[in-house]
Parts: sequence; C-alpha cells; structure tokens
Amino acid sequence: MLSLSSVAVATEPVEYFAVFADGAKIGHATFTRHLADGKVTTAHTMEITLGRGILPMTVRQSEICIETTDGRALGFKNVQEIAAMAQTVSGTIASAGKCRLKTTSAGQTQESTIDWPQGALLSEGVRLAQLRKGLKAGTTYSLTVFDTSSLAAITAEARVAGAKDVDLLGRVVRLTEVNLVCKTPAGTLNTTNFTNDECYDQKILTAAAGISLEIVACSREVAISPNEPVDFFDKVILPSPARLDGLASAGSVTYRLAPSSGKKLNIPDLDGQTVNVNADGTVTVTVTRPKAPSGEKFPYTGSDPNVEAAMKPTRYLESDRPEIVALARKAVGDARDTAQAARRIEAFVRSYITTKDLSVGYATAAEVAASRQGDCSEHAVLAAALCRAVGIPAQVVAGMAYVKEFNGRESVFGPHVWLRVWAKGKWFPLDAALPGGWDPGHIALAVGDGSPGDFFGIVSLLGNFKIARVEVQK
Repeated sequence: MLSLSSVAVATEPVEYFAVFADGAKIGHATFTRHLADGKVTTAHTMEITLGRGILPMTVRQSEICIETTDGRALGFKNVQEIAAMAQTVSGTIASAGKCRLKTTSAGQTQESTIDWPQGALLSEGVRLAQLRKGLKAGTTYSLTVFDTSSLAAITAEARVAGAKDVDLLGRVVRLTEVNLVCKTPAGTLNTTNFTNDECYDQKILTAAAGISLEIVACSREVAISPNEPVDFFDKVILPSPARLDGLASAGSVTYRLAPSSGKKLNIPDLDGQTVNVNADGTVTVTVTRPKAPSGEKFPYTGSDPNVEAAMKPTRYLESDRPEIVALARKAVGDARDTAQAARRIEAFVRSYITTKDLSVGYATAAEVAASRQGDCSEHAVLAAALCRAVGIPAQVVAGMAYVKEFNGRESVFGPHVWLRVWAKGKWFPLDAALPGGWDPGHIALAVGDGSPGDFFGIVSLLGNFKIARVEVQK
C-alpha cells in the first residue's frame, strides 16, 4: 500500500488564506504543492472555530493528494479533527478501479476497499482539467471530483463568468470568476471561485447554514491573526410561531415552512413525514406519530437492498467492533422483538452517555462508546451502531426538533440528530438524546449512515427558511 505517512510535502512556499464567516475571521487555511519523482503532492489544511452557544468548537482538516504529473490519482490522506475527536483515512487507488482504504479512529485501524469512481479527480487533476477547459467567459464544463472527506464523488458543474478586479484584503488582483454547482447524493452547494491564470483559487465565496463564508488569499500574518468566532447556533435556531404543548401525546403536527427569498426547499418525504410544495413556494410538512410496531423478530432476514445496507458497519457506525457488539447485547438483554430491542437500545444510550454537552463536535460510535460523552449526534450514531450490531436496520436522521428552551431562547426549533429503525415494513423513529424521546416536533431534513457527508445538503437549508405556521393534532 502506498505509504502516506512518509510523503514529502514542501514547507515552502506555503500559500496562506484567511477564513471569514459573515465578515468575522474564524480561521485560516494553507496550500502547498510539491513536485518530485514524477509525482505531484498537494496539501490543503484548514482550521476554523465556530461558537456553539457558550462552547466554541474547533474543526481542523488536512488533505494530502498524490497524483501523476498529468493528474491521475494515486492516493490521498484525509485527517479530520472535530473538537477532541479525530479520524484519519488513507487511500491508495489501484489500477483495477479499486481504492484500498485504511481508517483510523478511536485508536484502532481498519482496512477496506471501495470502488474508485470512474474519471474521479483529486486536487491537481481538477486544476489541470480547468486549464484545459480554459478561462474564457461563457465556458461551461462538468468535472467528477473525489471528496476525501465523504469518500464519494461530487459532480462539479462550472461556468466561467469572466475576468474582474478582486479585492484580496486590500490587495486588488485581476482574477477570473468561476461559478460552481457541486452536486452530491446528499444535496447541492454553490460556490463562487476567483482563480488566477494557473487555476489556483485565490478567493472562494459560499454559504452554509445561513452563514456567508469567504476564504481569501493573504499573508501569513493575517491568516494566523486572532479569530472572532461566530455563533453557529444563533444562525440556525428557529423561533416557533407558537408554544407547542402536548407533543408527547400528539398524533401529528403540520408545519408551513417559508424559504428565504430565491431559495428552494428540498424536504424529504419519508415514512411518517409527508411533504407538499405549495404554489407560493412554501412547503407543508406533516409529521405523524407512527403506530408502535410489534411482532417482528431480529436480526432482519429480508431482501430489500436498502434495508440490508442499513445493517452494515460504516466509518461512523462501527457496528462490527467488539466493544460495540458487547454494548448492544447488554442493552438488548433478553428482548426478541425488534421494536422492543430498539427501545431498549434507545434507553440504554440515553443513560450510557453520562456527559451531555456540546464539546465533542462529531464522533464515531466507537469514540462515543469510549468517551461516554457528546450531544445529540453522538447519541444517534451510538444508538444506530448498537442496532446494527444485533441485526436491526438503522439509519441516522438530521433535522430540526422543537424544545421549550435552548441556549437562552424559549419555544424554538434547533438542529438535531436522531435515528430510525426498520420494523414491520416501515421506518420507525427513535431519539436517544431528548429525555422524552421522539415526538412529532421533529422535522427530518436528511437521512444517512452517520457520516457528516450524508448531511451535506442541509447546509443549504439551515438558516434559509422559517417556520411560518404550526398546528398540533391530537
């Protein structure tokens, strides 16, 4: 396997960038490119700090890409550190269209193999493709880019807008504007990139979770200057148009969601959640409490490929790890009914995680099992992994949930993560984090296998709509 631990990456010259959110500096990034032995090694790093209520969260990510001089991908290494949790993924691309992976988290390393997406490019390959397409205004093209964070291919549709003078923190430079629409299975993200004649980006503009983000080339001194953390929660917490009482016994809740100007809301239609788009652009979402399933044994023995996939271990749901299997068996006890066992896992996780705060960021199930610490996302990934460990299909759901008080504000909807399990031919929701469990005060925005990349699409939703009306039905 290609060794990435000993790869030489040039320390100079290093290109520095400052990262801004809504005009406040929240971090910095670096880029280096090294040519040796017929290979191009590029390294991107980024470190940002976001406020999460009273607790700031620091996110660090580094990516090393190794390619041939003509842009053929050879290997990569991605390191993600979110608060105290870290995960490293190294990949080697084989000639047979396969990619051999090594994933290290919670002190253990696992090896696996995935299909390498046909035509997928890494950093240098993308730059060379852009050079070949050219920077003439009006030029359009599409590229397949491999995202080393989510280990998935992204389709980037580009349109060259033309050359213009761009302010790089007081230094005005002639650059070319390229508008990108990045499409993934989990959603779409729009960015505006300003690139130089060699197709190295000097300024990037985008928006995530209602926050305007800028990455701007600058001096080292500016890049590493003190940050001004922006409170992420303040941007995405939504006031409820009415106080919602009696959700624990409510049969359903109907919401009218109103998008921000020019935005389109793509809310998933799921078991227990029906979605209708209205003529005025608003979206009506009705969340119904499901009838409690019973009488189904586990492990699941059906043949539905989507349900079968929800029983497999993933990078964040390591359901095959011995410690996860042991916890799952302890939680389930003598239960033989799928719904009963899932309920026991829900209650077990709620009590097992003893330190409930926002200091973790995003952890894998194995990391949560070791630390017994975290917020809603840690509760969800651990519960989903425990379900999968005993053969109960489970997925992780991200969205918004109503709470009477959060971060000093009353009657609000805040970002939340829970899970759903397969029983009696339908998906059944559970919430291991909230004391009262799941209720119809939950609005699902995305479903996946626990990887942050599964929820890529909701960055264009959070902060870009309001809840205009809500009706509770008993």
